[in-house]
Amino acid sequence: MKRITKIGVNETPLQKKKIKVAAYCRVSTASDEQIISLEAQKAYYEEYIRANDEWEYVGLYYDEGITGTKKDGRAGLLSMIDDCEDGKIDA
Repeated sequence: MKRITKIGVNETPLQKKKIKVAAYCRVSTASDEQIISLEAQKAYYEEYIRANDEWEYVGLYYDEGITGTKKDGRAGLLSMIDDCEDGKIDA
């Protein structure tokens, strides 16, 4: 007698792994205008990342009143780099 093997369909659709995404923001001075700019940057990037269904928002890093010419003293940037190296951030 011949055997028939039924292969079931996977009940749950395959989920594509989301890309872990973070943002980095910086302003060079601590003036009121720059602080408003920093808050606007933070809000924009968080909303932008969360709006993409293929991305997982994993955080926002920022530095306030720090020059952009060197990475020294930029705690937010250095923390983000560490998290990238630890595999916590993909993009």
